[in-house]
Amino acid sequence: MSGSATNFLHALAAVLGGNALYFLVEKYLPPAARHSLFKMDLGMVVDFCMCLALFLIIKSLAGRSDATKTDRG
Repeated sequence: MSGSATNFLHALAAVLGGNALYFLVEKYLPPAARHSLFKMDLGMVVDFCMCLALFLIIKSLAGRSDATKTDRG
């Protein structure tokens, strides 16, 4: 698969997974950290951070997977 397609799939997985994680934990967050529709607020920042963290984890795991493939072959 091409590099840009792989990067797109990693980003898509991070956004979908990060948003799912945010909506699962949203009810446990303090009211200030909950997102309100059509507003830039702390909830959006929290959601973004979850997506970013998941993206970095995915990229890290993908990088390790690529490194082990090159070591073997």
